[in-house]
Amino acid sequence: MNTIEEACSTTTEVNRSKFITHLVQMSQYEGLQNRLKSEHPKANHVVYALRYLNEFEQVVENSSDDGEPKGCAGVPALNVLRGEELINCAVLIVRYFGGIKLGTGGMARAYALAVKNAVKEATLIPYEKEIEYRFETSYSDIDKTLYRLKKLALNQYERVFAIESVEWALKGSEEKIDKFKNM
Repeated sequence: MNTIEEACSTTTEVNRSKFITHLVQMSQYEGLQNRLKSEHPKANHVVYALRYLNEFEQVVENSSDDGEPKGCAGVPALNVLRGEELINCAVLIVRYFGGIKLGTGGMARAYALAVKNAVKEATLIPYEKEIEYRFETSYSDIDKTLYRLKKLALNQYERVFAIESVEWALKGSEEKIDKFKNM
């Protein structure tokens, strides 16, 4: 399975219809559809498809045709994400109608092409399961701990400064956290 390193956008034109595709991480998905609808008030549709892993490591998928004929927009977009084995990401496609009807098959191919173009532009990275690790250090070990975290590119952490010690909550791949523990 793969995921994307950072969000990307592409524009695809099919028979004068314009498809603006946004491929984003799941953390950026919340509220994006409403923002795109307000940024593109003359757009006919804002279709989406998403895939992510829930807390039980199960793949959750969802898609919306947003007024397009049933199964002609969201499902083809979702099928591209499935085919590329992408996880923990969402794709949103803003469509401007170009005056030429595409038909249901043509529309499905156009949405799939738009997502494929966005995936080609994106930087894909292998998906790594993230775990949380909690530990304590003394105040004198803060700089040493920060150095080790930076060296392993573990930058998702929180600290609580208690009276006697510093409590850390670290989030990262199992492999990196194991390396950190062994340092």
